[in-house]
Amino acid sequence: MDVASPLAAYRQAIEQQGFQSDQAQWQAARLLEDCQQALHRADSAELVPAGVYLWGPVGRGKTWLMDQFHRSLRVPARRQHFHHFMSWVHRRLFQLTGTPDPLRALASELSEEVRVLCFDELFVNDIGDAMIVGPLLRAMFEAGVVLVATSNQPPQQLYADGFNRERFQPAIAAIEQHMQVLGIDGGQDHRLHPGVVRQRYWVAHPTQPSGLHEVFEQLAAGLPVSCGQIMLGRLAINVVQHSEQVLWCRYAELCEQPLSALDFIGLCDRFASIVLSEVPKLSAQQRAAKIARGTEDGVERVAAGDRELPELSVHDDSVRRFIALVDECYDRRVPLYLEAQVPLEQLYTQGYLAFPFRRTLSRLHEMQLQRFTEA
Repeated sequence: MDVASPLAAYRQAIEQQGFQSDQAQWQAARLLEDCQQALHRADSAELVPAGVYLWGPVGRGKTWLMDQFHRSLRVPARRQHFHHFMSWVHRRLFQLTGTPDPLRALASELSEEVRVLCFDELFVNDIGDAMIVGPLLRAMFEAGVVLVATSNQPPQQLYADGFNRERFQPAIAAIEQHMQVLGIDGGQDHRLHPGVVRQRYWVAHPTQPSGLHEVFEQLAAGLPVSCGQIMLGRLAINVVQHSEQVLWCRYAELCEQPLSALDFIGLCDRFASIVLSEVPKLSAQQRAAKIARGTEDGVERVAAGDRELPELSVHDDSVRRFIALVDECYDRRVPLYLEAQVPLEQLYTQGYLAFPFRRTLSRLHEMQLQRFTEA
C-alpha cells in the first residue's frame, strides 16, 4: 500500500484531521514533495537532488512534515534524532581508529546503506561535534547522500556562540550548497492547539502526599513492582519504584547523575512510561567561569587561550540532561509524568539554556494532551 506523498499527507491532515492551514507549511510540503519525486524518478540513481533544511520556532510542524516525507520514500532511508546520529558517529569513529580518513570511510559506509538521511533537531553546542560535522557532511554529500533536516535555527546561527566557531563554517557552507533552506514560522505553536487533556504534570503541595503513587499504580496495571536499583550501563540508579513497563525516579537520580543521551535512549527502550518526581525550580543565578589554556577537543589541539565560558547556573548541567530526557521521551512517544515544585511555565524562566528550553517547554505542553500517545 502506497503511503501518501508529503503534499498529499498535508492536504489530508487539513481536510480530515483538523490541522489548521499554514502557508509556510504548504511551502515546506511542496519542497519535500519535489525532493521525494526527484528521488523516485527512474534516473534518480544518477542524480542527487538537493536536500531540505526546515528551520523555525518550536511547534511549527517541522518534524511532522519531515516524518511524512520519510514515510513516503521508496528508497533506502534512515530517520534519526540528530543526537542519536552523532552518538552513532562517535562509536563508529572509535571503531575506525587507524583507518585513513575515517570520516570519508564513514560517509561511504552510509551511502551504501541509505540514499536519504532525515535528521530531527539539528543542533550543535559541543566543540567535538562541531569539528566532526563539517567534514562529515561534505563527505556525505560527495557520496550522494541526500539530507533532510529540521532545526530551530537557520544554518548561519548554528553553533553561533561556540568556541573556534570558524571551524564550523564548512558545515554551514555544505548545508547551504546542498540543501534548500526554508524558514517555517506561521506565527503559532501548533502543539498548543486545543485537544483532549491528559494531565502529566503536577505541582507538589508541601502539606499533601504526592499524587504520583496513584499514577504509578495505574501505569503499572497490577504488574510486579520493585523498589530496588536498576542498572544503566555500569551506573546503579536508585528508583522510587519500577515495574516491567514503568519507571519512577527522583529528578536527582536521572538528571544530577553523569548520564548521557545514550542512557536515556536505553531507558526509553526498556520502559513504556517514565515518572519523575521532586523536580526543582530549574532557574538560578548565573555565574561566570573560565577555561585554562590548551584545551583538547578530541580531534586536534586547539589553542584555546584564556577565554570566558558561558555564564551557567548551578542547575544547568542537570537542565541539559533534563532537556535530553524530554527530547528522547518525545521522540519515542514515551509519556513523561512530572511532579515539580513550580508550575510548568515557571520551571526554567531565565539562563543560558533558555533557547533550547523553549523546545522542551513546548514538548511538555504537548505531553499534556491525549493525542501525544496517539500520534
